[in-house]
Amino acid sequence: MNEVFENNGLVAQLRNFYISNKKVILVALALFIAIFSFYLINNQLTKTSNEEAAKIYNQWISQETETQNGKLISDSLFNNLVSSYKKTGYAKIALLKEASLEAKNGNLNIALEYFLALKDSTEGIGENELFNKIASINSARIMYSLEDYDGALKVLEKYSSSNAFIHELIGDILYKQAKLDLAKEQYNLAMAKYTDDASISIISMKISNLTL
Repeated sequence: MNEVFENNGLVAQLRNFYISNKKVILVALALFIAIFSFYLINNQLTKTSNEEAAKIYNQWISQETETQNGKLISDSLFNNLVSSYKKTGYAKIALLKEASLEAKNGNLNIALEYFLALKDSTEGIGENELFNKIASINSARIMYSLEDYDGALKVLEKYSSSNAFIHELIGDILYKQAKLDLAKEQYNLAMAKYTDDASISIISMKISNLTL
């Protein structure tokens, strides 16, 4: 009998708690359902997007480009991939592949466009930091070749204390801007982080050239 009274008392307490906090409970429940639904829908959309991107990517890499028509089809597939599916890994790989090819062929402005697009698509929390770093470094190197020194420094700002190579590259840019003290500072930072004798020797020569 006592258990019945205790159960009834617990039910009454829960009912009273629900009545007193009805709005808060309903809002919390609705919020939970909305978040859970968004999670499921987003996962499904991501899966679908990746599957569609994979099809386009496979068509793109297998497309012959020796004829004018083949080149037009290839360009169309590439543009569709990097514009409609830019958040997928397939679009990022395609951008990196094309940017590297254009740079190798001496088409620096086109290569820069692709590297910057890759950089922009990998910015933010949860994005691919490796791709972002590769895109940033290569964008800066091309800007350096095109004598856009301010642009190169801005692109490297995020990774300015990252590693020896970036310190060296920043030092090269600052040297071109005749900011010799700042260049020397970057070269010294690079030398402290390099571990191989060849790189250290090259940095030493660059530092020596600052005083010539």
